[in-house]
Amino acid sequence: MKKPLFTDSGIEIKPVYSKEDSVLFPPPPEAPGELPYTRGVQADMYRGKLWTMRQYAGFSTAEESNKRYHYLLSQGVMGLSVAFDLTTQIGYDSDHQLSEGEVGKVGVAIDSLDDIETLFKNIKLEDVSTSMTINATAYILLAFYVALAKKQGADLRKINGTIQNDILKEYAARGTYIYPPKPSMRIITDIFEWCSHEVPKWNTISISGYHIREAGSTAVQEIAFTLSNGKAYVQAALEKGLDINVFGKRLSFFFNAHNNLFEEVAKFRAARRMWTTIMKDLGATDPKAMMLRFHTQTGGSTLTAQQPLNNIARVTIQTLSAVLGGTQSLHTNGYDEALNLPTEEAARIALRTQQIVAYESGAPDTADPLAGSYYVEALTNEVEKKAWQLIDKIDAMGGSVSAIEQQFIQNEIAHSAYEFQQKLEKNEKIVVGVNKFQQEKDAAVPHFRIDDSIREQQTEKINSLKTRRDAGKVSSSLEEIRNKTVNGENIMPAVVEAVENYCTLGEVADVLRNIFGEYR
Repeated sequence: MKKPLFTDSGIEIKPVYSKEDSVLFPPPPEAPGELPYTRGVQADMYRGKLWTMRQYAGFSTAEESNKRYHYLLSQGVMGLSVAFDLTTQIGYDSDHQLSEGEVGKVGVAIDSLDDIETLFKNIKLEDVSTSMTINATAYILLAFYVALAKKQGADLRKINGTIQNDILKEYAARGTYIYPPKPSMRIITDIFEWCSHEVPKWNTISISGYHIREAGSTAVQEIAFTLSNGKAYVQAALEKGLDINVFGKRLSFFFNAHNNLFEEVAKFRAARRMWTTIMKDLGATDPKAMMLRFHTQTGGSTLTAQQPLNNIARVTIQTLSAVLGGTQSLHTNGYDEALNLPTEEAARIALRTQQIVAYESGAPDTADPLAGSYYVEALTNEVEKKAWQLIDKIDAMGGSVSAIEQQFIQNEIAHSAYEFQQKLEKNEKIVVGVNKFQQEKDAAVPHFRIDDSIREQQTEKINSLKTRRDAGKVSSSLEEIRNKTVNGENIMPAVVEAVENYCTLGEVADVLRNIFGEYR
């Protein structure tokens, strides 16, 4: 008797699916664009408008990243996606002693409004959608962006983009947190409230399963933990008195796309259906507030340093899973990213992969093309069932914040990562070029490295800024942030004023560090 086969989430796969399975798992009766959005959030999906083709980019200095953005825009990118270095992500200026060795390495170094002005030089913010992968310091980076928009004379009501701003997954899977969970949740709800009045088209959070998956979770865990985190953010906003039918429309999600094509499609379909149920249960009545819109990035952890050109095929499969699953926005990884930051050639091939799927494959020609497949419909239901079981466990613990404090989510992810590695080492799971079909010598690929002189350049810029700015305004601006924070008022107006007066990222972050402390 042959061994049974399972998806990466442990769902058993039958040898064949037929009409009988369709009786057990009927296809959703609703059309695309209708609640609960199993088949997609738009009636005509990509026939009306293709997904936004983003390329995640940012490295070295704002000057160098600006050149890459102009290159990508010239190649057909529809929206920018900004990667920040680790020092920016955890609220230190480039001249801080803890920044040594990290400035500009995994993203662009941003210390002040000066840097943001350079980063978007000759790019009109009214004309481009910008996604920023930033969490603990999201409130500061949003303030920088708004301050620049105001300097450009833009109408803030027309500015659109996204800040990731998802701190719960940082505690669970990634680690770029600063403040403890409860103060962090307060900052996030301040952003929700302020943006609803000042920047109404801005997506105030991108609730992220991407990093949960990168840390080793399964597809089922990815959506269960992500939707549970989303539920916690909505509950926090409701406790603040915000209207779910208003802020609910500005929530977005960020998912991973891995190699198991059909399980990934089922995951995206199930997630939309589940989120509609969650939002309805929390009191939403406007269908648009129950709509799960999401950005996808192809799986970084699936890329191999061995035979790196094979990664082009992996990214193509992952691109198809995102498109067939109904994504609104997509970034495709460069084939060389297991080795270094993507070279210009690798970034171009990654973008061309999206464009070939868009214009040559036929995949976008009809909404939800895999609907009615006995296998896909059964898998969608199985993924949903298993994800609800996990969410029920988290709810029984008191929700995501409590489950993270009890290490439940972290331990579940770690267990899945360990199981995957065990299967790899026992050859129960095959990764081409890694544990099968190896070759002695891989083809050489160009390397893209950032040297440590970037920190010196950024430090010189900070020193120059501090001689030019009004020290009195800096001091009073930082004191105003302190007062608003202590008094429980919304901090965003004070943060925007502070960055307009050229307070640095580290100075603003330190005000809240001194009040809230750091999470250990």
